[in-house]
Amino acid sequence: MTAVHFGAGNIGRGFIGLLLHQAGHDLVFIDVNAPLIAALNAADSYRVIEIGPGGGETTVTGFSAIDSAADRGAAVTAVATADIVTTAVGPTVLRFLAPLIADGLRARTADAPLVIMACENALQATDALRAEIVAALGDDRRALSRAIFANTAVDRIVPTADPADGLDVRVEPFYEWAIESAPFAGSPPSIPGAHFVDELAPYIERKLFTVNTGHASTAYVGRLAGAATIHEAIGMPAVRDAVDAALRETSALLVARHGFDPVVQDTYRETALGRFANDALADPVERVGRQPLRKLSRHERLIEPAADLAERGEHPTALVEVIGAALRFVDVADDSESVELGEKLASLTPEAFVADVTGVEPGHPLHSALVSRVADAQSAR
Repeated sequence: MTAVHFGAGNIGRGFIGLLLHQAGHDLVFIDVNAPLIAALNAADSYRVIEIGPGGGETTVTGFSAIDSAADRGAAVTAVATADIVTTAVGPTVLRFLAPLIADGLRARTADAPLVIMACENALQATDALRAEIVAALGDDRRALSRAIFANTAVDRIVPTADPADGLDVRVEPFYEWAIESAPFAGSPPSIPGAHFVDELAPYIERKLFTVNTGHASTAYVGRLAGAATIHEAIGMPAVRDAVDAALRETSALLVARHGFDPVVQDTYRETALGRFANDALADPVERVGRQPLRKLSRHERLIEPAADLAERGEHPTALVEVIGAALRFVDVADDSESVELGEKLASLTPEAFVADVTGVEPGHPLHSALVSRVADAQSAR
């Protein structure tokens, strides 16, 4: 069995690739980072090291790597002959992978369909990838019958790599990979580290609006408070209180939307806060807060729950406070979105900024609060 994974970075090697390896697949990593590809091809193994309470260590073997920028043909062949294709590249990159995957489907001759799963921090990421593949296929829709597309929800914190670790990856012990079962018609692939669920949306949103909302909130509020790392930030009582308050609002929404047991959701929220406090991760707030424009977009981790709560007649005060902190995430030199955020704050009116960045229109019950926060952020510059 062979699994192709797009994205040979820390998530690819330390989470998805690890679980596919443990499921018995030979791994083929595809990336455009030539030095990383060369290092993988020169190595026989790498380690995944769990840091923090309950951590262990696993050695991954049986892998190869392809630089798709240098040898696109080899990448297409790998996709055409694989059993599973997964991604961990970031939602905005999926459209660049789609033409290559489409060509792989065109070239596929195996009887069994190719399982395609986008393992990204975004709602329905596989659906988004499928739409891009459909566009790349044009009129050749026959190739779609050679694939099964399944949405997933993924969760594991992987901190910034230490160059001294080489290919080894340090990760937190906790992980979750949920995969929707319906596309497989009762015959899902064997991936013991994942679990298959009848309805994925609640799991995606629970993770996005608890772990991702909380992680970003800790970064944005913590940076304003002077913290350098996530564990330092969550250790500050004022930051923890702000993050906890925001997650209590998202927890209320999740219970209302999906019928989660409130006690179970409370436990999930407290587990997330405990994960942020793992000092072994030493995760910089500027890494976690990066790409603020995406994280402030309409259906992402901050605006979506706040907007839904407002539509329900609630007042998401704590989430609005976090959004205000996110608007101050500017001038991080190695984050182009942070720089662009600052430029938009300098050039747009508050109303234009809210429409452009958050997608919340005038008349929406959240609109005036967002306009006020943008004006505050502009005044603070």
